[in-house]
Amino acid sequence: MNDKIMPSTGRIRMKQSRELFTNALKRKSWQISREEVFDAYKAVKSNKGAGGVDGLNLEEFEQDYRNHLYSLWNRMSSGSYYPKAVRQKLIPKYDGTNRSLGIPTIRDRVAQQVVKNVLEPRLEARFHPNSYGYRHGKSGHDAVRLAEQRCWQ
Repeated sequence: MNDKIMPSTGRIRMKQSRELFTNALKRKSWQISREEVFDAYKAVKSNKGAGGVDGLNLEEFEQDYRNHLYSLWNRMSSGSYYPKAVRQKLIPKYDGTNRSLGIPTIRDRVAQQVVKNVLEPRLEARFHPNSYGYRHGKSGHDAVRLAEQRCWQ
């Protein structure tokens, strides 16, 4: 190969792939960045946990994480993402009965984390300061403590 041709061909290909990526972003239904998907993956990875019905655990997912995350980003941003079935695990309770635990796939956990990361800041601003149910960093114990303080004032 001629060395003088290769650099210009490489630049043309890079420019073409950048244009394709930019045009693909313009056609997407939802504005989800690849960085948001990667940040969600890092959060899921740090939380550990088991894999779902697809049999893919975190170690196997990590071996090809770029393709998995690209596919997830592409489907989520185009609006064509559908979660897989949830694996059921029965956990024994102290009274001898079982509690059902649902384990989503790694890809579904990343998708859920993306949605959480996008929606939580937007919704948190709309909550009343005295609302404690299902909010990050707030619990029922915090609500009881605040009610007790207000009763004594």
